[in-house]
Amino acid sequence: MSDEQLTFEEAMQNLENIVAKLEEGDVPLEKAIDYFQEGMKLSKLCHDKLQHVEKQMDFILREDGQIAPFELQEEEKS
Repeated sequence: MSDEQLTFEEAMQNLENIVAKLEEGDVPLEKAIDYFQEGMKLSKLCHDKLQHVEKQMDFILREDGQIAPFELQEEEKS
């Protein structure tokens, strides 16, 4: 699975795992650099996903600042 296909929660979990490994402190330098680079990619991915959600929320709000009503569609039971 590519980074772009990760959900926000999956990306955050991967980022937390990387931080935990780096905090252990016994990672070889080359591996630490790889972890750091991967962490930066995941951090940007999370930031981009949050910005996307923020833009979506802007569309939900009406011009007068009121939240536009929306309905969850429930599956019809047969």
